[in-house]
Amino acid sequence: MILAAADLAFDGYSRLRAQAFGRVTGFLRGDHALAQLIRFALVGGLSNIAYALLFVAMIGIGPLIANIAGSILSTVIANELHRRLTFRAAGRVGWFTAQWEGGGLAVIGLGVSTAALAGLDFFAPGLGAMVEAGAVIAIMAAVGGLRFLALRGFVF
Repeated sequence: MILAAADLAFDGYSRLRAQAFGRVTGFLRGDHALAQLIRFALVGGLSNIAYALLFVAMIGIGPLIANIAGSILSTVIANELHRRLTFRAAGRVGWFTAQWEGGGLAVIGLGVSTAALAGLDFFAPGLGAMVEAGAVIAIMAAVGGLRFLALRGFVF
């Protein structure tokens, strides 16, 4: 009798968990800005992993070449995943357009983040490592947010 009640409770809990999981995945598949932002962040994380793997694989050639190759390939991967998954624009935006415009935004983002970091170093020299790391994270988050808005509003 006790086992039957425990099984019934477990089945109810499993059903509730499955329903909650279904709602979350349904939301993440939607076209709401928050769902797109979450997918954008996941794609960014995956493209960073691709960058790191390529960088490590090519480090024997030299760190500069490995960095350039990793940056280009991870940007191409991210742009394609954003086109297909994040913004579901494969039917509206072609591969070349996504690469050209998304790549251009990536270059602009690189310029903005580099200028911000150079400005930080110029205007606040001697910051501690933790403060500077926090500033880098804040700058990269701001650039990523602006990239999301630009991709969502203008490219896809």
